[in-house]
Amino acid sequence: MPGTDMPFGANTPHPEVGSPEILQVDDRVVACDGGDGPGGHPRVWLRIVAQQTFCPWCSRIFVLNEGAGDSDH
Repeated sequence: MPGTDMPFGANTPHPEVGSPEILQVDDRVVACDGGDGPGGHPRVWLRIVAQQTFCPWCSRIFVLNEGAGDSDH
């Protein structure tokens, strides 16, 4: 994805029709269940290593807020 720190390959969201949902978060560990509706999926836990990560199930992008730190997970 141009303009992001995610390299192409394993850390790049798979192509979807439309744009993936982008969520600002305060913890490096986040849970994703895809939300309601057709995007829903089993809950997965994701770790943000640099500034962002994505869910391999639904392609939601989780962006770490500036100044956010680690959680106790």
